Amino acid sequence: MNQQLQKLYDVAQKPTRRIIGLMSGTSLDGLDVALCQLSGSGPDTSVTLEQFTTVPYEDELKTDIRGIFAKRQIDFEVACLLNAYIGRLHGQMVLDCLHTWNLTPADIDIVASHGQTVYHAPKSQHRQDKFPNATLQIGDGDHVAATTGIITLSDFRQKHVAHGGEGAPLAVYGDYFVFSKAGEIRILLNMGGIANFTYLPASQDANLVFTTDTGPGNTLLDAYARRFLNQPFDENGNLAAQGRVSTELLNALKQSPFFEAPFPKTTGPEVFNISYVERAQQQTGTTDITDADLMATLVQFSADTISEAIRRVLPGSETGSTQQTRIYMSGGGMHNPILTKAIQRQLPDCAFGRTDELGINGDAKEAVLFAVLANETLVGGTASFGEGRSGVPTVTMGKISFPY
Repeated sequence: MNQQLQKLYDVAQKPTRRIIGLMSGTSLDGLDVALCQLSGSGPDTSVTLEQFTTVPYEDELKTDIRGIFAKRQIDFEVACLLNAYIGRLHGQMVLDCLHTWNLTPADIDIVASHGQTVYHAPKSQHRQDKFPNATLQIGDGDHVAATTGIITLSDFRQKHVAHGGEGAPLAVYGDYFVFSKAGEIRILLNMGGIANFTYLPASQDANLVFTTDTGPGNTLLDAYARRFLNQPFDENGNLAAQGRVSTELLNALKQSPFFEAPFPKTTGPEVFNISYVERAQQQTGTTDITDADLMATLVQFSADTISEAIRRVLPGSETGSTQQTRIYMSGGGMHNPILTKAIQRQLPDCAFGRTDELGINGDAKEAVLFAVLANETLVGGTASFGEGRSGVPTVTMGKISFPY
């Protein structure tokens, strides 16, 4: 047997596994690195977050990625080069983290690498009959494995697409395995560039688990923070807090067909970007509103679309009875008090908290969940989600890259 196959087999036999989850989202802040200890699988998964950090991206790299990010026409050579470069860069970032944590590659069983999304194209978005759902992440797993010397699982979204899913949100699997609780309805709300949530029923019946994107989370807020403030984000929503919501612009922003589409659905900056906002401003004659008013309106846009989507799946929502539901927040949006308070005002009967209360740092959650996906590929694969019901195909995900 190939020595690397033997090592993979040995890792799968261990009672606990040390897996590093890597996540870089659409905000391009940097690479989230989560060192996790995992045991069990499926609903019996146990995960402990040992270490977590975000390694920031240099401005030059952000510029390079934005040159091909969410664009239909790009310099393909740049995309090709970045695929290898980001894989090696992420691998070196892992090594640097291990050095800081006084660990060596031999102490780690697996790296679970999400890569860097550069284009997301579900069929509902591209609308070309002959093509299926599609999504593309760069930062090749072979380069991560070769750089770190650690077996790497990567490219998780492709199997989801291959079995009829849209490639997102993938958090549903880890959310169900790690966070569901008998007798309590939970919603795991992640507010990254795009906001999404997972609905976890009190019965813990996997057939009733539900996940969907809701629309913009931080992507528009961050884009305009870079424009208005020359900063990566509007810290604490300070600029938005100074403005007033433009009702005309807000209503125009909500006119995207995405919001009328049935669940589950996914989207991305390919749809919700600066051009989308500028078109809405031109249609409503609001091109001259102040920077603060525009930011306030964009915050309300995210809050409204998140709240409206959640209300559609709450048990008893038609009667306004949502008292049994707890919403646990994660992602960068949870740090924006203007955004979170706007959501809470619209869902007054829901109890709000952060995933930190459940033992997982809300900033680390997505990186942790990719470690969970890798663990499931190694030792699980028996949990059923009802043959793909509600866009959750019953599959294991991640391509395996050996370092040698």
